[in-house]
Amino acid sequence: MSARPSATSVLDHFARTTEQIVGRESFIERLESGRPLRIKYGVDCTAPDLHLGHAVNLWLMRHLQDHGHRVVFLLGDVTTRIGDPTDRSETRPVLTAEEIDRNATAYLDQVTTVLRTDDELLEIRRNSEWLEPLGVGGLLDVLALVTHGRLIARDMFAERIAAGADIAGHELIYPVLQGYDSFAMNSDLTIVGTDQLYNEMMGRHLQQRLGAEPQVVITTKITPGLDGGPKQSKSLGNYVGLIDSPQDKFGKLMRLLDSLIETYAAVYADLPEDRVADLARRAAEGGRAARDAKLDVAEAVVARYHGAEAAARERAGFLSLFSARELPDDLPTLAVDQDRLTVIDLLRLAKPEASRSELLRLIGQGGVSVNGAKLTEPEAPALVNAGDVIKLGKRDRRRIAR
Repeated sequence: MSARPSATSVLDHFARTTEQIVGRESFIERLESGRPLRIKYGVDCTAPDLHLGHAVNLWLMRHLQDHGHRVVFLLGDVTTRIGDPTDRSETRPVLTAEEIDRNATAYLDQVTTVLRTDDELLEIRRNSEWLEPLGVGGLLDVLALVTHGRLIARDMFAERIAAGADIAGHELIYPVLQGYDSFAMNSDLTIVGTDQLYNEMMGRHLQQRLGAEPQVVITTKITPGLDGGPKQSKSLGNYVGLIDSPQDKFGKLMRLLDSLIETYAAVYADLPEDRVADLARRAAEGGRAARDAKLDVAEAVVARYHGAEAAARERAGFLSLFSARELPDDLPTLAVDQDRLTVIDLLRLAKPEASRSELLRLIGQGGVSVNGAKLTEPEAPALVNAGDVIKLGKRDRRRIAR
């Protein structure tokens, strides 16, 4: 653990990925106080599938951990029973206690690929510790601190009202409970995506009303998916998962649009500014220069998660796979003339004689990959470009033609 940096140094480090800092002056004062900050990282225990986009916040927390600050990983076992209404047009289904526990374990396994696990740097809590003892009387006292107008002003509630859709009573109190978490756990700081700003501002409101110093809220920029879509998503098939293998991470990143090379280098590879600028220049040249820049980004990202040796091995393996020695020039081609195909659609093009169950079995067995990255979701979009190599089973390889 290194000596604590100046507040200016921390802000400079955060600037690359930060969208907004609510309570900036307070953040500077707390950093300069010399005491360890308590950093709230709250999650509902829905099925986790974390990707590089989620890791932006985790790496900022990790930077603070490296300088002695503590992340309080809050498992929302009570709020999970309600379900965060953020970005939802309808009420979420209720999970069982067993599902919540299983998902909590999976969350911890994924976030600790980035976060340090030293006892003094990572504290694990559940909001049932304070929400269950709160009782009806305590809950009413907290609800009395929040007006109906403040709740209804939330954009997704306003949208549902305009659409004539229902809002369940328990959904209305979700942000209140999440806000109360910030008070109960003495949160100094939380780092979230812009979609969570409302909930965490509720935390600041309740901390102030209950006599505590309000937490600092940092929101981070949302980065496009591999295909240039608005964000990475499992359902869109345009993401790189935190627990993907080094090979899968590398292969997926080699499907990145040239126009996003600079963005991914800056946000996900943690490279120096001059190196990012050089990669951007090479990406703009196109052709081989852009391909080599993409190789550099893929290697840097894999190195961050799996080490330089693993990253160098994946780069060498990728280049070997696509060299003339491994893949002959007369490799059979697969003509793809549609921009939007699912994985199962792509397989139907490649194997029209196979039944759907056979194709699903091939996907389920991990037998389908593009550029070495496995395709595991049958209904996810198949992001393929001309020149990509798709592998179908042990021996069948085709080069994509557009």
